[in-house]
Amino acid sequence: MTDVETRRAIDAVWRLEAARIIAGVAGLVRDVGLAEELAQDALVAALEQWPESGVPDNPGAWLMAVARRRAVDRIRRERNYAGKLAEIGHRMEEVEDAAFDAVLEDRIEDDVLRLIFTACHPVLPTPARVALTLRMLGGLTTEEIARAFLVPEPTVAQRIVRAKKTLAEAEVPFEVPEGPERAERLSSVLEVLYLIFNEGYAATSGDAWVRTDLALEALRLGRLLAGLAPGEPEVHGLVALMEIQASRSRARTAPDGTPVPLLEQNRGRWDRLLIDRGLAALLRARDLGGTPGPYVLQAAIAACHARAASAEETDWGLISKLYDLLARRLPTPVVELNRAVAVGYARGPEAGLEIVDALASEKSMADYHLLPSVRGDLLARLGRTAEARAELERAASLTRNAAERAALEKKAADLG
Repeated sequence: MTDVETRRAIDAVWRLEAARIIAGVAGLVRDVGLAEELAQDALVAALEQWPESGVPDNPGAWLMAVARRRAVDRIRRERNYAGKLAEIGHRMEEVEDAAFDAVLEDRIEDDVLRLIFTACHPVLPTPARVALTLRMLGGLTTEEIARAFLVPEPTVAQRIVRAKKTLAEAEVPFEVPEGPERAERLSSVLEVLYLIFNEGYAATSGDAWVRTDLALEALRLGRLLAGLAPGEPEVHGLVALMEIQASRSRARTAPDGTPVPLLEQNRGRWDRLLIDRGLAALLRARDLGGTPGPYVLQAAIAACHARAASAEETDWGLISKLYDLLARRLPTPVVELNRAVAVGYARGPEAGLEIVDALASEKSMADYHLLPSVRGDLLARLGRTAEARAELERAASLTRNAAERAALEKKAADLG
């Protein structure tokens, strides 16, 4: 294996295993900031050693072992290392006899959930909770998180640094809380999973349009969370949304990797098992009663698309009404932009364009590529070709995803 191939393998392993390694080490050191630092040390060791020794048979276990050893070394250097080392040693004895792969399978899933709830502690402001968890569990770069939040990259970097420091100073316990405290943190946890899934579903940067590893990790954590909080409708709503969205994965890209719009997808390639699971989760959310929350409403919108045998059979009237409800529950510019698409199909492109143009003054949307993309589509349907082409070209210039840029440029060129 060449050095380039080894580096690619390391990158792939890190994307898949980072959250589990950080969570597993955090279970020992009880400090999420330190756990991430130790996991990064293990990654550096892999970059140094694997090009010479080769990628091990169980790379995740190798990284975990190195990170754990670094944790012990770090504690030895602390002034009060004796007590901490004894505690760490006791914990390690409990798992040393088991193979590391068994440890990863049996323990890390729970540790990942503990890590999410720890990072979403009320001692942190909500933006910091989400940014920190995305960084540690989603493996997102600071730039990717900034794009997800529509805020400057330095702002996200500061949030992450301050969040780690605050958690350490407050000595936040590494645990899944119970009762009212769990409910208090649940909304932030759901937001984290939602953003991780969205980054996997439509990557904000890079060459690939879809990052399956992130989407599947968010879905896996969502299913675990649904088992942990079975009486929470919004948890089931988010799982339903992710299941249905994930069902389209095979149809969302062409053979050359370019994105395929929803209404042009081959619905025969949609995964019916995931759709059925999503509809079942949505039914569980509805059976729990109460006013539908944002995730339940978004899942209901996704279900409308899933139930339509073809694009022409899509019930845009119902989708438009659901977006009206969603906009009242979650009045954000992005929701309003999505509502414009639905209204554009339900009541005509002029009505959709009116909503889009009202968003032009929103500061957070100034560099958001989907705004000119949606506007370009609506203008094209109105026959305003030159304006549509200009909007699509602007959208292409704003996106940082290569596959999406190519698709937007082609769409603009096809207008002539």
